[in-house]
Amino acid sequence: MKKVSIIGGGIIGLCSAYYLAKEGFQVSVFDKSDMMDGCSYGNAGMIVPSHIIPLAQPGMIAQGMKWMFDSQSPFYVKPRLSTDLVKWGLQFYKHANKKHVEKAMPALRDLSLLSKELYQDFAKENNSFFYDEKGLLMLFKTEKAAEEMHHEGKLAENLGLGVNYLSKEEVLQLESGTKTDVIGGVHYTSDAHLYPQKFMQFIKAQLNKLGVEVHKNTTVTDFKISNNTVSEVITSKGNFTTDEVVLATGSWSPEIAKKLHTGISMLPGKGYSFTLKEKIQKPSIPSILCEGKVAVTPMANDIRFGGTMEITHNNDTKINKNRLQGIINSVNDFYPDLDIGIPKVEDTWYGFRPCTPSGMPIITKSNKISNLTLATGHAMMGLSLAPATGKVVTELILGKTTSVATNMFQL
Repeated sequence: MKKVSIIGGGIIGLCSAYYLAKEGFQVSVFDKSDMMDGCSYGNAGMIVPSHIIPLAQPGMIAQGMKWMFDSQSPFYVKPRLSTDLVKWGLQFYKHANKKHVEKAMPALRDLSLLSKELYQDFAKENNSFFYDEKGLLMLFKTEKAAEEMHHEGKLAENLGLGVNYLSKEEVLQLESGTKTDVIGGVHYTSDAHLYPQKFMQFIKAQLNKLGVEVHKNTTVTDFKISNNTVSEVITSKGNFTTDEVVLATGSWSPEIAKKLHTGISMLPGKGYSFTLKEKIQKPSIPSILCEGKVAVTPMANDIRFGGTMEITHNNDTKINKNRLQGIINSVNDFYPDLDIGIPKVEDTWYGFRPCTPSGMPIITKSNKISNLTLATGHAMMGLSLAPATGKVVTELILGKTTSVATNMFQL
């Protein structure tokens, strides 16, 4: 039985472990944390085939420049002297064009729709994680945002996704959970959502049943490599022999990749979220508040608010109150009856989303190390794309034709 070592115990690593174990591989997962936090836990829980436009897109540079001087803006690049930041910025600039977006959209759609199908399969087995298909509402308050959202809606429609364009009255009719102050909305009927913590519990239980070994609080420090093949994973808790390696360490991927003679351009995009428990009055449909780029997700009896994309570094562990205030201002603007205050520091979650300069995830076999597969760089879409990524990783390792084309997910 072939041994596969997965570095990274977030949702991408765990979904990869699931599909590999199903195929009969002997799977071990290594994670430096206790695996009770991280991006897989605090995200907005949205499964979004509608998100077909990558972060690297026309107009993003100009918009980012404007937002850079506003500490409450949705997108922010933390200025600092860093060659990584300069290289990443130049690559991002190169990708932020119409041609890249046109190639990226069908690739993201196919990966997303496969993921949604696989989530449906999980939910049929045991929907302990509140998987639901209510779609996603893009809500807006200005004509400028309305125009942008209608344009994006048409692009999604052209790719076969379900889209409804709603007036102010139609939004109020559809969103009966609380009052909404908007001029209209776009409803992506193809989207879904779930409760991330509950899904992580579910997938861990599945891995346990499949006999996957999970090594928590275990730091991978190096690899034994000969003839461009990894034979051992060297960790803080001993060495482990292996036949295949999957790198799924999110924002920490570049530093681990270096040890595997592989260069990855990636920067962490810091985001915040907080969850209000047992809220009777709350929006009933997941939404994105367009002007503030804030995600709002009902999760069973709770409601989660998340947002901001702050391009920074992995040691940036400070909670920026201004960024948080930006989220709260948006929520209170769009939902005047909710009256949300700033959460306590201990109730505020933050995490680092792994952002590639192309805005595309990396799901590919390494061309340097024969038994290495990369599964990282999913930015804000880690949860949304995780099952499909895990399935494709398994197909790559088996040498099978992949369920979706992967040419846009190369290094």
